[in-house]
Amino acid sequence: MNKTAEAFHYPSELFNLLVDTIPLLCRSKKDVVLFFRGAGVAPEDITEVANLVLHSPNTINKYDIVRTVLTNVNARGDSALRARREILKRVVEFESFETCWENDQLKAKGLVASIREVVHKKDSFTRMKKERDTERNERLAKQHAERNAIIEKRRMLDDIQNRLSALFTMDDRPHQRGKLLESVLNDLFQTYGILVRQDFRRKDPDTAVVVEQIDGIIELNGQIHLVEMKWLNSPVGMSEFTPHVYRLYSRADVHGIFIATNNYTDAVITECQRVLNQKTIFLCTLHEFVMLLQRQDDLAQFLKRKSEAAIIDKNPFLEIL
Repeated sequence: MNKTAEAFHYPSELFNLLVDTIPLLCRSKKDVVLFFRGAGVAPEDITEVANLVLHSPNTINKYDIVRTVLTNVNARGDSALRARREILKRVVEFESFETCWENDQLKAKGLVASIREVVHKKDSFTRMKKERDTERNERLAKQHAERNAIIEKRRMLDDIQNRLSALFTMDDRPHQRGKLLESVLNDLFQTYGILVRQDFRRKDPDTAVVVEQIDGIIELNGQIHLVEMKWLNSPVGMSEFTPHVYRLYSRADVHGIFIATNNYTDAVITECQRVLNQKTIFLCTLHEFVMLLQRQDDLAQFLKRKSEAAIIDKNPFLEIL
């Protein structure tokens, strides 16, 4: 398509309707010229036909005037956009058909109605296109946001994995490592949107002394779970496990999760199975979390499988490696 063709903005159907209609709305040739001047058409687009109307009126008719001016305006491109819109507005909003020649009134009404229908269709298509464009832009924005969220989540998980790996080099700082483990795992829970609270401490109201500490609190399957984490060089025994069970029994309708670095004694697993008759609790190892991060698996699904094994199969220690 050449530049001249691109510059035409009235579609041919609408252009021809305007050529047929505007002469009927104006009684004289001078009225046609005034119609276009009132619509804001540039003088250079009217001068030629205005001079003919003034000096040689018999050489041009109203239809020739309209076709010439509309061609000039249509070819001017964006600079005549306002004039084109005003011409169309004046025709679409025309109501004073009694000012037309009597024989032209019915035809003028029919043509104006046809133009209104064409404009309405065009506006409808424009609105639909805008709605489609809006919907497309919203969809692209959503996809972009989702991609960014995935990238950010992957970045956070990579950071957590690196921090977790670094803990294995801190054998000379066991206390600091234990605190850092809480932070790393709580950040992991938070990345998956399941952390409720981390490092919860309950104090005596009179002395402000900490009487109870919970490493983390998460919500899983609509249930609150108290999380205990232990980095020990040996399997978790009853002395480490019992306080966690006591916290569960001292609260109504809470479940428990225990995370250890070096598995559990048989006594702990047996006690955990017994507790399952009254409280839901399941056991995890740090190695499972390391493997989960390497596989880039879903943490929520991992915990759900562990919970279901405890509730349905009465197995508190389903290892998922």
